[in-house]
Amino acid sequence: MSKTSPDEGKVTWVGYLAFFLTIIFFSGFFASADGWWRVFDFTVLNGTFGQTGSDGASSVTFRGINGTGAKDGFLFALELAPSVILSLGIISVTEGLGGLRAAQNLMTPILRPLLGVPGICSLALIANLQNTDAAAGMTKELADEGVITDRERAIFATFQTSGSAIITNYFSSGAALFTSITVPVITPLAVILVFKFVGANFLRLWIAQMENRSLREVPHDNHSA
Repeated sequence: MSKTSPDEGKVTWVGYLAFFLTIIFFSGFFASADGWWRVFDFTVLNGTFGQTGSDGASSVTFRGINGTGAKDGFLFALELAPSVILSLGIISVTEGLGGLRAAQNLMTPILRPLLGVPGICSLALIANLQNTDAAAGMTKELADEGVITDRERAIFATFQTSGSAIITNYFSSGAALFTSITVPVITPLAVILVFKFVGANFLRLWIAQMENRSLREVPHDNHSA
């Protein structure tokens, strides 16, 4: 996700195609498909760990149950590693094809007023709807490369942590309530998504207020000195 010079910043149709395909890959569009095209979905390629357990007992993943301390923390981190590695690998391929520059050109006019972040965050935003760890790893990469500022990272992190992986969690854990809710199934999902933007903008306003207060205090401090 390195920065590019003006000459290198020209986006071809390959970059726009790569950006479009990457959005589909992280969107979960093919997650429930039955054909071979399921391979174009992040969660399908990410896969799951196998399960173990004796006959008649509940099967558990390799992590087991009732783990504690550093050992359980290590297994938890090991469980997260494949999704982060896969997502960053896909993003590296997209960057090489010019997809991130396409994201910057197309999405900045949209994400700047909505969240105050550049368009290059759009792929991490899409990934956040389906996978928490992938989006977090992509955002860290953007921050480490200096593509986004600390202020933008804080705002974007607020967006991500509120209702993270809403598509995956809503249609898995939330499915138990689908028979009892009195509104269309899509309505709660839309409410969660809207308030992700609301929460991020609350932090955006708070940061702006703190910055304005600091600017007002600087002349006073200099005068006192």
